[in-house]
Amino acid sequence: MPASVLRSERPFEIAEHELASEKATIGAYAAGLVADGDTVLLDVGTTTVAVARALVARADLREVTVVTSGLRVALELERAWPRVSVVVTGGTLRPLQHSLVNPLGTVMLERLNAAIALIGCNGVDVHGGVTNINLPEAEIKRAMLLAARRPIVVADGSKLGEVEVAKVCDLREVSTVVTDASADPAVVADLAAAGCDVQIAG
Repeated sequence: MPASVLRSERPFEIAEHELASEKATIGAYAAGLVADGDTVLLDVGTTTVAVARALVARADLREVTVVTSGLRVALELERAWPRVSVVVTGGTLRPLQHSLVNPLGTVMLERLNAAIALIGCNGVDVHGGVTNINLPEAEIKRAMLLAARRPIVVADGSKLGEVEVAKVCDLREVSTVVTDASADPAVVADLAAAGCDVQIAG
């Protein structure tokens, strides 16, 4: 996206209806990457809420702990207790996305070593890396990626090839990008050529 084009951030309640089936497909795929006993970092966003719903549907999972900065994610996962324990990061409430951010949003994350992080974003690009539309949540996303042995980005096809204002990380800092069949094949090819493991859900 050209630097002169600025997208305004949409409230969670509006964004969750956009590409809902694609997000559900990604959510199911990403939830399939979680194993019994895993500690999972799951940040805020409509795609990560889809991951949370898919984790609830996985009745086979046991002794999973999910640490989240998203209040909607936490409420979705409550239905899976006691198979899934939920820890909320704490921090300052950001009402637009029902997220918890700095100050104090990263204190807990700095003390964790999780098996896997599943992070949403607004852009994945070969040159721009993983980016987000707002700065406060980008800080939390980066802290989660750094606190996990397997950092994974979940992003529907509309996010690939986009660059937003707040950089989360370089592409090389992510182990896998999970997207869906709506992604532009040329962009997927570019990401793969840059050494990124891109998995197409569905």
